[in-house]
Amino acid sequence: MRDFYHGYGSLEKMLPISLTLISAFFLFPLILIKWKFHGKSCKQTPSLPPGPTPWPIVGNLPELWRNKPAFRWIHGLMESLNTEIACIRLGGVHVIPVTSPELAREFLKKHDIVFASRPLSMSTKYASRGFKSTALVPWGDQWKKMRKLVVSQIINSTTTRWLLNKRTEEADNLVRFIYNQCKNADDHSINGSVVDVRLAARHYCGNVIRKMIFNRRYFGKGKKDGGPGVEEVEHIESLFTILVHLNAFAVSDYLPCLTPLDLDGHEKIVSEAMKIVTSYEDPIVDERIRRWRDGEKTDAEDLLDAFILAKDSNGKATLSVEEIKAQITELMLAAVDNPSNCIEWTLAEMLNQPEILQKAVEEIDRVVGRERWVEESDIPQLNYVKACAREGFRLHPIAPFNVPHVSMQDATVAGHFIPKGSHVILSRYGLGRNPRVWKEPLRFKPDRHLKKEEDGFSMADDQMVELVEHELRFISFSTGRRGCLGIALGSAMTVMPLARLLQGFFWSLPPNQEEIDLSESTNDLYMAKPLRAHANPRLAASLYPAE
Repeated sequence: MRDFYHGYGSLEKMLPISLTLISAFFLFPLILIKWKFHGKSCKQTPSLPPGPTPWPIVGNLPELWRNKPAFRWIHGLMESLNTEIACIRLGGVHVIPVTSPELAREFLKKHDIVFASRPLSMSTKYASRGFKSTALVPWGDQWKKMRKLVVSQIINSTTTRWLLNKRTEEADNLVRFIYNQCKNADDHSINGSVVDVRLAARHYCGNVIRKMIFNRRYFGKGKKDGGPGVEEVEHIESLFTILVHLNAFAVSDYLPCLTPLDLDGHEKIVSEAMKIVTSYEDPIVDERIRRWRDGEKTDAEDLLDAFILAKDSNGKATLSVEEIKAQITELMLAAVDNPSNCIEWTLAEMLNQPEILQKAVEEIDRVVGRERWVEESDIPQLNYVKACAREGFRLHPIAPFNVPHVSMQDATVAGHFIPKGSHVILSRYGLGRNPRVWKEPLRFKPDRHLKKEEDGFSMADDQMVELVEHELRFISFSTGRRGCLGIALGSAMTVMPLARLLQGFFWSLPPNQEEIDLSESTNDLYMAKPLRAHANPRLAASLYPAE
């Protein structure tokens, strides 16, 4: 009996081992089959675009933090990987930079609806006042409501024509401002002068959008020579501060738990800039609403009136006060950067290639003459001037990347897996300078937009030149559902001041300077030094505005 129990105990110990071996014997083929088919499915699943190996949890944020500015690190990384699409994981977000026009069209045309949302970032939250505007707002009812209103009642061909006289007034004021700087302070004789072109271009844009929205050029008294006052300078500088920090790869946007620390300092900078912007804009909005409410105002004169008077199908006000203020700030941000940057860079490039400048001036003289000022109605015929502006947009974009497009579901684009929630950033910098697309990509060559060249991408001679680039070989106004709503306005605000500057003044290098320094700023794509150029009037004195 003892032997029996002893044998039974041994059997009891051996039984689990035996069962394990038997289970393994029968399950192994099933596991093998499952592994085989799983392997096949894995092979069939597209892979992410190439990119650096991410760290656990933080992803590639350490590399981003060490290599500032981020956009230069990203482009250098893509060059080292020899790729036109990459995947960089920042925290839990897959960031997908793109430098290929073919891939850009895949994202914004073929798969436009999938990538039609926007990220929830700190800077865009401040700039849109809690996501109450249009361009920076994620996909949803708020965006649909605001976009429908802006397209139907605010930024369209009707209102653009309605406010033409206000833009013309600011084109006249730009000429007056430059002309007054050419005067001798003692006897008012005209000797020419070195002009800060960046100041002139930025404040022309600021004046135009202020006049269109608020029907006023200045927040304060301005200057007698037509230049900006202290208030306008502060307002414009604050807008550009916000623009520089929009979607600027703040660490807290990818690791929200770090938001209270504000490691980059971006929240403090953006919030303070927004306080300045709202301190100028909000009182005007509040006062205008009061005047309409009290019956002191009865006629619409500007876009602010159009916002206030917008009604829904039931005759009720469409927008809240906060939505009006948010959309006005967004229009301000959208209007001041692209045109002014293009004007400054384009004139700088032309000064280093005087034959290009001369060709543009000759076109204006041929189309317009020298007895009147160029008007917006002349723009369709100024193909070479527009080609110069297109080349400015291509070679010198205002920002390294477009506003991110967020994927609303998993997608496969050009054989790559793009997970839901990814931030797709089209590289303005990389698209416009892609050597596979553009011959001599770093050379300023306006003629490439007028006639066919070896690259096969240029426009035919008989086509009218447009600033918008439909094939996304560079980005001026983007495309798709989230494309710019004010292409016609933005084009006019770019070509008109450039043409006026070329028509109204002889431009040359400052004294004792052999060429314009075309260096880019380290942390952004502005000129490292504001463009200063010598201007001298070239038309009859009677044509220059005297107010």
